[in-house]
Amino acid sequence: MKKTTMKNLIKAIALMAFLMLSVVVPEVQAQQDKIPANDGEVTIIPINHATLALKWKNEVIYFDPSGDMGLFDKVEKPTAILITDIHGDHFNLSTLNNLSAGSVKIIAPKAVADQLPRSFTNVKILGNSEKIDINGINIEAIPMYNLPETEDSRHPKGRGNGYVLTIGGKTIYVSGDTEDIQEMRALQNIDVAFVCMNLPYTMDVDAAASAVVEFKPSIVYPYHFRGQGGFSDVDKFKELVTSQNNSIDVRLRKWYGK
Repeated sequence: MKKTTMKNLIKAIALMAFLMLSVVVPEVQAQQDKIPANDGEVTIIPINHATLALKWKNEVIYFDPSGDMGLFDKVEKPTAILITDIHGDHFNLSTLNNLSAGSVKIIAPKAVADQLPRSFTNVKILGNSEKIDINGINIEAIPMYNLPETEDSRHPKGRGNGYVLTIGGKTIYVSGDTEDIQEMRALQNIDVAFVCMNLPYTMDVDAAASAVVEFKPSIVYPYHFRGQGGFSDVDKFKELVTSQNNSIDVRLRKWYGK
């Protein structure tokens, strides 16, 4: 092979490698959305299953951090952590320790706070309907529970929290583990919603879509959709919602690396 041909081949291979590297974006960055808000954008960062983060100005709020630390490599360290319930896909002490979250502001229901070691020194217990303000962000805990309400329910009313945050004038709802409850249907003026759907733990796609159509968030992310039978059909969820109200922006993201 002539030297010039070999040089051209090497250049072509190098260029191809460069182009491949330039388009490979870390998954967590590729999934981020930016929502216009007062005093800057709110960045939406889906991470995995029930885990997500919101960034606004210098605040980075984690919800239910759980899983391998590699999931958080491309996410800034949290300034606050919100936990919805006691189950391992929401409250994971190993993940919290790996995040060095002992001094980070943690907001959680009492059932979670009772299980945190004393090394976590900045814990605020928030019950349903209670509110707190953190550096210009208003956080309200709202109910999340299973239907019908029974003593052996996986998620009894009052134990866990969904959350409604007001950030930069935008209202963001994170459902936690809930079914199609009246408190969710009664929500108003929600800009962004994260709504769960996985049987038998929460609700099915039809119930989730029906509730979303009623409370009409501007943007909705189906999340927490892995159940006993595999993954819920989020494409069907989107079809059900948009066929009844096409002004609702249903955003499907890769919560499970697929």
